[in-house]
Amino acid sequence: MTEPLLQVDSLRTTFGSGDRLVRAVDGVSFDIAPGETFALLGESGCGKSMTALSAMRLVPEPAGRISHGAIRLHGEDLLALPEVAMRDVRGRRIAMIFQEPMTSLNPVLTVGEQIGESLERHLGLRGGQRRRRVLALLDSVGIPDPARRFGEYPHQLSGGMKQRVMIAIALAGEPELLIADEPTTALDVTIQAQVLDLMRQLQKDMGMSILLITHDLGVVAEMADRVAVMYAGQIVEQASRESFFADPKHPYSRKLFESLPNMGKRGQRLAVIRGSVPSLATVFRGCRFVDRCDYAWEACREQAPVWTPLAAGQGVRCHLHDPARQPAPVAMAVAAAKTAVGDTPPPGDGEELLRVDGLKVHFPIHKGLLRRVANVVRAVDDVSFDIPAARTLALVGESGCGKTTAGKGILQLIPPTAGMVRFAGRELTALPARELRRQRGELQIIFQDPFSSMNPRMMITDIIEEGMVTQGIGDAAARAARVDRLLNQVGLSPELKHRYPHEFSGGQRQRICIARALAVEPRLIVCDEPTSALDVSVQAQILNLLKDLQDQLGLAFLFITHDLSVVEYLAHEVAVMYLGRIVEQGSVEEVLNNPLHPYTQALLAAVPSIEKSAEGVERKVLKVEGEMPSPVNPPSGCHFHPRCPLAMDVCRRDYPPQATVEGTHVTRCFLYKTQSEGPQSGA
Repeated sequence: MTEPLLQVDSLRTTFGSGDRLVRAVDGVSFDIAPGETFALLGESGCGKSMTALSAMRLVPEPAGRISHGAIRLHGEDLLALPEVAMRDVRGRRIAMIFQEPMTSLNPVLTVGEQIGESLERHLGLRGGQRRRRVLALLDSVGIPDPARRFGEYPHQLSGGMKQRVMIAIALAGEPELLIADEPTTALDVTIQAQVLDLMRQLQKDMGMSILLITHDLGVVAEMADRVAVMYAGQIVEQASRESFFADPKHPYSRKLFESLPNMGKRGQRLAVIRGSVPSLATVFRGCRFVDRCDYAWEACREQAPVWTPLAAGQGVRCHLHDPARQPAPVAMAVAAAKTAVGDTPPPGDGEELLRVDGLKVHFPIHKGLLRRVANVVRAVDDVSFDIPAARTLALVGESGCGKTTAGKGILQLIPPTAGMVRFAGRELTALPARELRRQRGELQIIFQDPFSSMNPRMMITDIIEEGMVTQGIGDAAARAARVDRLLNQVGLSPELKHRYPHEFSGGQRQRICIARALAVEPRLIVCDEPTSALDVSVQAQILNLLKDLQDQLGLAFLFITHDLSVVEYLAHEVAVMYLGRIVEQGSVEEVLNNPLHPYTQALLAAVPSIEKSAEGVERKVLKVEGEMPSPVNPPSGCHFHPRCPLAMDVCRRDYPPQATVEGTHVTRCFLYKTQSEGPQSGA
């Protein structure tokens, strides 16, 4: 049997002392073989990143310390090495890609200097030899025009480019082990697919091992050889990828799968994991998952489960699989979690509520002493769609395509340059300021980052009540009573209303933002990536809540997202946006089951698929090269043609007209004509 590259044995990492002792990593053991990808999976706060930092001996001192265990690299205990020796290990033998590239890169050093630092430190390269190696690394990670990028700063690069630079820095020392901490969390699906393909190819070329930290089951399905599930500082299940996706054993693992939204769960409530990850300062007596588990019984509260090895290298920390335990009772709440939504249509279902026609939002670029308009940013460029009452339209596309700007333009938070926005029969763009303010009570927005959208100095009750005060709704007593009702409605206790935003988890803060939006009794809510920063279990709670509110109150949603699994579950119609324009539109079934535009096909093909990986089917990605062009100088003809593998000469000359293919399914692509005309020759 091959000797493991990395062995982690009974690792414990703690912070603080006494009653405030936090056991961030509590008895974690695993090993990684040469050339293997090992995934650590779990919710935020489970200890995944701290495990990786411990392996690099980057635990912040003196607050934190590795109190027990061993970390061996090729049999050498890293915990026994002095700090001077560890500097030769970091970057040279073990390298790390951190979760947020913008905060990890030095903003005052060029890309070339930052990669060159690692080459000089670990390989002793200088001068022209160092520059040539930097250019080769930039080219190997897929960055176009490396000579130009060499002298650029991080702020001049897109998110995908910054992540590639981080990979280049990590690979500069030619490490044996690459630790990737959520390497694709903030990326669009097309860029994510490119980064994952890049990591796979580099692993194959260099023979290195990868420790992949993620909460995305789709990424695990595509990348991992073996999987370990972490919960509250411990590994609760470990298995090969095939065994894990075929038959997850731990109740926590099963709940993660049940929480995933997809087309097959439309009309059903997503399974949720009640509660949240317990504080790692808790002195646990029994199972750490007991308060959230549908299978728990008395033994789970009285005694901590032991590690139980199973067949085919699989293991689990659960009384259900301990042969020394009596059989446990059947799960209590799984069936209830899948109860189908009633057939009663919500109030106002089908009535026209919002009509957007030819919406344009352009931003002038001023230059010179006289601030002349030199050019314009065409952020939104001729967008049209309708949203009936009690329906959800999903607006999807890559970052920078204009989705959020379109939402703000509809709400008149940004003045449109041209076009019509008609809400409930009233033209919003023509309303005077006073009339528009009164109308705002019926149109609300839930922002992507709930924490930055709330005043940190205001208590929750004041944050929720603020809109009611502005709109003149009720007196103080009526508003206070409504705050309590709203908190109950979004699943929070009214007793929490005198706390501040920093005292809540991410999921709780998002619920508070939903309560704030509901406070003024809106009819339309723009949801701007409301679940993008949430774990899958918290995402399920928010999606269930939004679906319930739509069914009960007849709310309409403009749901801005790049997560197509959420679109499959929640939306009725979908519009695909690229560089300020909608390129395909129709019902969810029409667009997602039969994507027509090459850009839509690329988006769908790039989504990591659990089903395909579980069946052993290799994902075939419609290759999309490069990144989205600048909206300042969009390409001539079809904006997508520089990246389209199916582009024709006409695509470079003219912008395609809208073609209705079937039913409500329309697209802007020269590969298609209307139903009566049939497909374009050569398609």
